[in-house]
Amino acid sequence: MLNVVDIAVIQNEELDNNNSFKQAMDYLSNEKNSNRLFSTRYVSEEEASALLEKGEISGYVKLTAENPKIVVDKNGVDQTIIKYAVEEIYQSQDSYEELYKNIESIFNKEDGQSFFDRIKSLVIMLTKNNINIKDTSKSNLSYTMIEYYTLIAMTCMYGGIIGAVAISWILANMTNIGKRTSVSPSSKLTMILSSCMASYVVQIIGIAILFAFTIFGLKVDYGDKLPQIILLSSIGCLAGLSLGLAVSTTVKSGEGAKVGIILAITMTGSFLSGMMGVTMKYIIDKNAPIINKLNPVNMITDGFYSLYYYDTLDRFNFNVASLAIFSVIMLVISVMTLRRQKYDNI
Repeated sequence: MLNVVDIAVIQNEELDNNNSFKQAMDYLSNEKNSNRLFSTRYVSEEEASALLEKGEISGYVKLTAENPKIVVDKNGVDQTIIKYAVEEIYQSQDSYEELYKNIESIFNKEDGQSFFDRIKSLVIMLTKNNINIKDTSKSNLSYTMIEYYTLIAMTCMYGGIIGAVAISWILANMTNIGKRTSVSPSSKLTMILSSCMASYVVQIIGIAILFAFTIFGLKVDYGDKLPQIILLSSIGCLAGLSLGLAVSTTVKSGEGAKVGIILAITMTGSFLSGMMGVTMKYIIDKNAPIINKLNPVNMITDGFYSLYYYDTLDRFNFNVASLAIFSVIMLVISVMTLRRQKYDNI
Protein backbone atom coordinates (compact mmCIF):
# COMPACT_ATOMS: atom_id res chain seq x y z
CA MET A 1 0.00 0.00 0.00
CA LEU A 2 1.19 3.52 -0.86
CA ASN A 3 2.05 6.03 1.78
CA VAL A 4 -0.27 9.03 2.06
CA VAL A 5 1.20 11.98 0.16
CA ASP A 6 0.76 15.53 1.48
CA ILE A 7 -0.49 17.75 -1.33
CA ALA A 8 -2.14 21.15 -1.79
CA VAL A 9 -4.64 22.27 -4.42
CA ILE A 10 -4.92 25.94 -5.36
CA GLN A 11 -8.35 27.46 -4.82
CA ASN A 12 -9.23 29.33 -8.02
CA GLU A 13 -11.96 29.73 -10.61
CA GLU A 14 -10.80 26.74 -12.63
CA LEU A 15 -11.10 24.48 -9.59
CA ASP A 16 -14.61 25.77 -8.88
CA ASN A 17 -15.58 24.97 -12.46
CA ASN A 18 -14.08 21.49 -12.37
CA ASN A 19 -16.16 19.62 -9.83
CA SER A 20 -15.00 16.25 -11.16
CA PHE A 21 -11.38 16.95 -10.24
CA LYS A 22 -12.31 18.11 -6.73
CA GLN A 23 -14.52 15.07 -6.19
CA ALA A 24 -11.74 12.77 -7.28
CA MET A 25 -9.26 14.47 -4.93
CA ASP A 26 -11.74 14.29 -2.06
CA TYR A 27 -12.27 10.60 -2.71
CA LEU A 28 -8.53 9.90 -2.81
CA SER A 29 -8.08 11.94 0.40
CA ASN A 30 -10.88 10.32 2.40
CA GLU A 31 -9.48 8.97 5.66
CA LYS A 32 -12.03 6.15 5.60
CA ASN A 33 -10.89 5.06 2.16
CA SER A 34 -8.67 1.97 2.33
CA ASN A 35 -7.02 3.12 -0.90
CA ARG A 36 -6.37 6.63 0.37
CA LEU A 37 -3.58 8.28 -1.60
CA PHE A 38 -3.48 11.96 -0.57
CA SER A 39 -3.79 14.30 2.37
CA THR A 40 -5.17 17.31 0.49
CA ARG A 41 -5.30 20.97 1.52
CA TYR A 42 -7.21 23.61 -0.46
CA VAL A 43 -5.28 26.86 -0.10
CA SER A 44 -4.22 29.97 -1.97
CA GLU A 45 -1.18 29.91 -4.24
CA GLU A 46 0.86 31.93 -1.73
CA GLU A 47 0.00 29.50 1.07
CA ALA A 48 0.86 26.52 -1.14
CA SER A 49 4.27 28.00 -2.00
CA ALA A 50 4.98 28.60 1.69
CA LEU A 51 3.96 25.04 2.61
CA LEU A 52 6.17 23.62 -0.15
CA GLU A 53 9.13 25.72 0.95
CA LYS A 54 8.71 24.50 4.55
CA GLY A 55 8.57 20.90 3.36
CA GLU A 56 5.05 20.35 4.75
CA ILE A 57 3.75 19.16 1.36
CA SER A 58 5.36 17.21 -1.47
CA GLY A 59 3.86 19.47 -4.13
CA TYR A 60 0.78 21.38 -5.18
CA VAL A 61 -1.61 21.49 -8.13
CA LYS A 62 -2.98 24.57 -9.84
CA LEU A 63 -5.79 24.07 -12.33
CA THR A 64 -5.54 26.18 -15.47
CA ALA A 65 -7.72 26.59 -18.54
CA GLU A 66 -5.76 23.84 -20.29
CA ASN A 67 -3.73 21.31 -18.32
CA PRO A 68 -3.11 21.26 -14.56
CA LYS A 69 0.16 22.79 -13.37
CA ILE A 70 2.04 20.57 -10.91
CA VAL A 71 4.68 22.34 -8.78
CA VAL A 72 7.35 20.43 -6.80
CA ASP A 73 10.74 21.44 -5.41
CA LYS A 74 12.52 18.13 -5.98
CA ASN A 75 12.19 14.78 -7.73
CA GLY A 76 11.15 11.75 -5.74
CA VAL A 77 8.60 8.98 -5.30
CA ASP A 78 5.92 11.26 -3.79
CA GLN A 79 6.31 13.79 -6.60
CA THR A 80 5.97 11.04 -9.19
CA ILE A 81 2.79 9.80 -7.50
CA ILE A 82 1.31 13.31 -7.67
CA LYS A 83 2.14 13.61 -11.37
CA TYR A 84 0.62 10.31 -12.43
CA ALA A 85 -2.41 10.57 -10.14
CA VAL A 86 -3.35 14.00 -11.50
CA GLU A 87 -2.84 12.80 -15.06
CA GLU A 88 -5.02 9.75 -14.34
CA ILE A 89 -7.80 11.95 -12.97
CA TYR A 90 -7.74 14.21 -16.03
CA GLN A 91 -7.79 11.22 -18.35
CA SER A 92 -10.88 9.94 -16.51
CA GLN A 93 -13.02 13.04 -17.10
CA ASP A 94 -15.51 11.02 -19.18
CA SER A 95 -16.05 8.71 -16.22
CA TYR A 96 -17.01 11.64 -14.03
CA GLU A 97 -19.38 12.94 -16.70
CA GLU A 98 -21.09 9.56 -16.51
CA LEU A 99 -21.12 9.87 -12.74
CA TYR A 100 -22.99 13.20 -12.94
CA LYS A 101 -25.59 11.78 -15.32
CA ASN A 102 -26.25 8.85 -13.00
CA ILE A 103 -26.51 11.13 -9.97
CA GLU A 104 -29.00 13.32 -11.79
CA SER A 105 -31.14 10.28 -12.64
CA ILE A 106 -31.38 9.40 -8.94
CA PHE A 107 -33.34 12.53 -8.07
CA ASN A 108 -36.65 11.05 -9.29
CA LYS A 109 -36.18 7.59 -7.77
CA GLU A 110 -38.10 6.53 -4.68
CA ASP A 111 -37.01 3.04 -3.63
CA GLY A 112 -36.96 3.55 0.11
CA GLN A 113 -33.20 4.09 0.20
CA SER A 114 -32.04 7.46 1.49
CA PHE A 115 -30.72 9.92 -1.07
CA PHE A 116 -27.33 10.01 0.68
CA ASP A 117 -27.01 6.22 0.63
CA ARG A 118 -27.90 6.06 -3.05
CA ILE A 119 -25.30 8.72 -3.87
CA LYS A 120 -22.66 7.01 -1.75
CA SER A 121 -23.19 3.56 -3.28
CA LEU A 122 -23.17 4.97 -6.81
CA VAL A 123 -19.96 6.91 -6.25
CA ILE A 124 -18.23 3.86 -4.83
CA MET A 125 -19.39 1.69 -7.71
CA LEU A 126 -18.31 4.10 -10.46
CA THR A 127 -15.01 5.14 -8.94
CA LYS A 128 -14.00 1.54 -8.33
CA ASN A 129 -14.73 0.73 -11.95
CA ASN A 130 -13.14 3.80 -13.51
CA ILE A 131 -10.38 5.14 -11.27
CA ASN A 132 -7.43 2.85 -11.66
CA ILE A 133 -4.56 4.22 -9.61
CA LYS A 134 -2.14 1.55 -8.59
CA ASP A 135 1.35 1.31 -7.12
CA THR A 136 3.74 0.70 -10.05
CA SER A 137 6.87 1.66 -8.11
CA LYS A 138 9.61 -0.91 -7.68
CA SER A 139 9.36 -3.23 -4.72
CA ASN A 140 13.08 -2.82 -4.04
CA LEU A 141 13.37 0.97 -4.03
CA SER A 142 16.61 1.77 -2.26
CA TYR A 143 18.47 5.04 -1.97
CA THR A 144 21.70 3.08 -1.52
CA MET A 145 21.53 2.39 -5.26
CA ILE A 146 22.86 5.93 -5.69
CA GLU A 147 26.16 4.76 -4.20
CA TYR A 148 26.45 2.07 -6.87
CA TYR A 149 25.57 4.61 -9.55
CA THR A 150 28.27 6.94 -8.25
CA LEU A 151 30.76 4.07 -8.30
CA ILE A 152 30.06 3.57 -12.01
CA ALA A 153 30.25 7.32 -12.64
CA MET A 154 33.60 7.49 -10.82
CA THR A 155 34.92 4.62 -12.94
CA CYS A 156 33.85 6.43 -16.11
CA MET A 157 35.62 9.61 -15.00
CA TYR A 158 38.77 7.71 -13.97
CA GLY A 159 39.15 6.95 -17.66
CA GLY A 160 40.46 10.49 -17.89
CA ILE A 161 43.71 9.23 -16.34
CA ILE A 162 44.17 6.83 -19.26
CA GLY A 163 43.51 9.65 -21.71
CA ALA A 164 45.89 12.01 -19.92
CA VAL A 165 48.71 9.46 -19.97
CA ALA A 166 48.09 8.65 -23.65
CA ILE A 167 48.27 12.32 -24.64
CA SER A 168 51.41 12.83 -22.52
CA TRP A 169 53.19 10.33 -24.76
CA ILE A 170 52.43 12.57 -27.74
CA LEU A 171 53.38 15.93 -26.20
CA ALA A 172 57.02 16.80 -26.93
CA ASN A 173 57.53 18.61 -23.61
CA MET A 174 56.37 15.66 -21.50
CA THR A 175 58.23 12.48 -22.43
CA ASN A 176 61.05 11.22 -24.66
CA ILE A 177 58.44 9.29 -26.62
CA GLY A 178 56.61 12.57 -27.17
CA LYS A 179 59.80 14.17 -28.52
CA ARG A 180 60.30 11.41 -31.06
CA THR A 181 56.60 11.49 -31.96
CA SER A 182 56.62 15.25 -32.57
CA VAL A 183 59.39 14.98 -35.21
CA SER A 184 57.96 11.90 -36.92
CA PRO A 185 56.27 12.26 -40.32
CA SER A 186 53.04 10.77 -38.99
CA SER A 187 50.05 13.08 -38.73
CA LYS A 188 49.59 14.41 -35.19
CA LEU A 189 45.82 14.28 -35.63
CA THR A 190 46.02 10.60 -36.56
CA MET A 191 48.15 9.81 -33.51
CA ILE A 192 45.83 11.73 -31.19
CA LEU A 193 42.72 10.03 -32.55
CA SER A 194 44.30 6.58 -32.36
CA SER A 195 45.41 7.21 -28.76
CA CYS A 196 41.93 8.44 -27.82
CA MET A 197 40.22 5.46 -29.44
CA ALA A 198 42.54 3.01 -27.68
CA SER A 199 41.92 4.74 -24.35
CA TYR A 200 38.17 4.67 -24.96
CA VAL A 201 38.18 0.94 -25.73
CA VAL A 202 40.08 0.26 -22.49
CA GLN A 203 37.49 2.31 -20.57
CA ILE A 204 34.57 0.41 -22.10
CA ILE A 205 36.19 -2.92 -21.19
CA GLY A 206 36.71 -1.71 -17.61
CA ILE A 207 33.06 -0.61 -17.31
CA ALA A 208 31.87 -3.95 -18.70
CA ILE A 209 33.93 -5.80 -16.06
CA LEU A 210 32.50 -3.55 -13.33
CA PHE A 211 28.92 -4.22 -14.46
CA ALA A 212 29.58 -7.95 -14.61
CA PHE A 213 30.96 -7.95 -11.06
CA THR A 214 28.15 -5.87 -9.54
CA ILE A 215 25.39 -7.77 -11.36
CA PHE A 216 26.62 -11.34 -10.94
CA GLY A 217 28.78 -10.94 -7.85
CA LEU A 218 26.92 -8.34 -5.77
CA LYS A 219 23.46 -9.03 -7.28
CA VAL A 220 22.78 -5.35 -7.99
CA ASP A 221 19.55 -4.72 -9.92
CA TYR A 222 19.99 -2.01 -12.55
CA GLY A 223 16.50 -2.44 -13.96
CA ASP A 224 15.44 -3.59 -17.42
CA LYS A 225 16.52 -0.60 -19.56
CA LEU A 226 19.74 -2.16 -20.88
CA PRO A 227 20.11 -0.02 -24.06
CA GLN A 228 19.84 3.19 -22.04
CA ILE A 229 22.31 1.87 -19.45
CA ILE A 230 24.84 1.06 -22.19
CA LEU A 231 24.31 4.47 -23.82
CA LEU A 232 24.76 6.38 -20.57
CA SER A 233 27.88 4.40 -19.61
CA SER A 234 29.40 4.95 -23.06
CA ILE A 235 28.84 8.70 -22.98
CA GLY A 236 30.07 8.76 -19.37
CA CYS A 237 33.33 7.14 -20.51
CA LEU A 238 33.61 9.75 -23.28
CA ALA A 239 33.12 12.53 -20.70
CA GLY A 240 35.89 11.08 -18.51
CA LEU A 241 38.23 10.72 -21.48
CA SER A 242 37.57 14.29 -22.68
CA LEU A 243 38.21 15.64 -19.16
CA GLY A 244 41.58 13.84 -19.09
CA LEU A 245 42.51 15.27 -22.49
CA ALA A 246 41.59 18.81 -21.42
CA VAL A 247 43.61 18.59 -18.20
CA SER A 248 46.61 17.01 -19.95
CA THR A 249 46.76 19.65 -22.69
CA THR A 250 46.07 22.76 -20.58
CA VAL A 251 48.02 22.07 -17.37
CA LYS A 252 51.74 22.82 -17.71
CA SER A 253 52.96 20.31 -15.15
CA GLY A 254 54.27 16.78 -14.94
CA GLU A 255 52.24 13.66 -15.50
CA GLY A 256 51.85 13.07 -11.75
CA ALA A 257 50.34 16.53 -11.19
CA LYS A 258 47.87 16.03 -14.03
CA VAL A 259 46.76 12.67 -12.66
CA GLY A 260 46.35 14.28 -9.24
CA ILE A 261 44.12 17.02 -10.69
CA ILE A 262 41.91 14.46 -12.46
CA LEU A 263 41.63 12.42 -9.25
CA ALA A 264 40.71 15.53 -7.26
CA ILE A 265 38.01 16.56 -9.74
CA THR A 266 36.59 13.02 -9.88
CA MET A 267 36.55 12.45 -6.11
CA THR A 268 35.04 15.87 -5.40
CA GLY A 269 32.33 15.23 -7.99
CA SER A 270 31.69 11.75 -6.55
CA PHE A 271 31.34 13.16 -3.04
CA LEU A 272 28.86 15.83 -4.16
CA SER A 273 26.79 13.27 -6.07
CA GLY A 274 26.33 10.99 -3.05
CA MET A 275 29.12 8.42 -3.02
CA MET A 276 30.22 8.98 0.58
CA GLY A 277 26.71 9.71 1.82
CA VAL A 278 23.44 9.49 -0.09
CA THR A 279 22.02 12.58 1.60
CA MET A 280 24.78 14.78 0.15
CA LYS A 281 23.23 14.54 -3.32
CA TYR A 282 19.90 15.84 -2.00
CA ILE A 283 21.55 18.59 0.03
CA ILE A 284 23.31 19.89 -3.08
CA ASP A 285 20.21 19.47 -5.27
CA LYS A 286 18.14 21.48 -2.81
CA ASN A 287 20.57 24.24 -1.80
CA ALA A 288 22.93 24.62 -4.78
CA PRO A 289 21.45 22.71 -7.75
CA ILE A 290 23.72 24.46 -10.26
CA ILE A 291 26.71 22.56 -8.81
CA ASN A 292 25.28 19.16 -9.68
CA LYS A 293 24.02 20.47 -13.03
CA LEU A 294 27.69 21.14 -13.92
CA ASN A 295 29.08 18.05 -12.17
CA PRO A 296 29.74 15.31 -14.78
CA VAL A 297 29.78 12.61 -12.09
CA ASN A 298 26.30 13.67 -10.98
CA MET A 299 25.09 13.70 -14.61
CA ILE A 300 25.95 10.00 -14.87
CA THR A 301 24.60 9.18 -11.40
CA ASP A 302 21.38 11.08 -12.01
CA GLY A 303 20.93 9.38 -15.38
CA PHE A 304 20.99 5.94 -13.73
CA TYR A 305 18.74 7.26 -10.95
CA SER A 306 16.14 8.40 -13.46
CA LEU A 307 16.15 5.02 -15.22
CA TYR A 308 15.66 3.20 -11.91
CA TYR A 309 12.94 5.37 -10.38
CA TYR A 310 10.96 6.82 -13.30
CA ASP A 311 8.98 5.45 -16.23
CA THR A 312 9.66 8.46 -18.48
CA LEU A 313 13.02 9.23 -20.13
CA ASP A 314 12.88 13.04 -19.94
CA ARG A 315 15.32 13.31 -17.06
CA PHE A 316 17.56 10.61 -18.55
CA ASN A 317 17.70 12.39 -21.91
CA PHE A 318 18.59 15.67 -20.20
CA ASN A 319 21.56 14.04 -18.45
CA VAL A 320 22.75 12.32 -21.64
CA ALA A 321 22.58 15.63 -23.52
CA SER A 322 24.43 17.39 -20.69
CA LEU A 323 27.22 14.79 -20.77
CA ALA A 324 27.51 15.11 -24.55
CA ILE A 325 27.78 18.90 -24.29
CA PHE A 326 30.38 18.58 -21.51
CA SER A 327 32.43 16.16 -23.65
CA VAL A 328 32.31 18.43 -26.69
CA ILE A 329 33.42 21.46 -24.64
CA MET A 330 36.36 19.52 -23.15
CA LEU A 331 37.39 18.21 -26.58
CA VAL A 332 37.23 21.69 -28.13
CA ILE A 333 39.42 23.04 -25.32
CA SER A 334 41.92 20.22 -25.92
CA VAL A 335 42.09 20.77 -29.67
CA MET A 336 42.44 24.56 -29.36
CA THR A 337 45.22 24.15 -26.80
CA LEU A 338 47.13 21.61 -28.90
CA ARG A 339 46.92 23.83 -31.97
CA ARG A 340 48.51 26.73 -30.09
CA GLN A 341 51.41 24.69 -28.70
CA LYS A 342 54.76 25.46 -30.31
CA TYR A 343 58.29 24.64 -29.15
CA ASP A 344 61.39 26.74 -29.86
CA ASN A 345 63.52 23.85 -28.64
CA ILE A 346 63.08 20.57 -26.80
